[in-house]
Amino acid sequence: MEPPTAEELRQRLQEKLQAEHVEVQDSPQLCRGSFRVFVVSGIFRGLKTLQRHRLVNEALKEELGRIHALEQRTLTPEQWEEERAHYSFA
Repeated sequence: MEPPTAEELRQRLQEKLQAEHVEVQDSPQLCRGSFRVFVVSGIFRGLKTLQRHRLVNEALKEELGRIHALEQRTLTPEQWEEERAHYSFA
């Protein structure tokens, strides 16, 4: 079975999690079917990291059987804004 593409994962996460921002990096240097995802969604408000990751896994349930490894980073819009402001060089 072929692994999904980064674009397929991005679209699925954006749709299922009503994400404001999604980045998916294919990591073939690790192994084929390895991905890093960064998701910003208001759905994550009030949830712990494990709960957020479970939502990501649920959103990708159809693709998970074709994914070898999945690294996740999940933030609320407020956390993302704070992080971007903290690291801004402007």
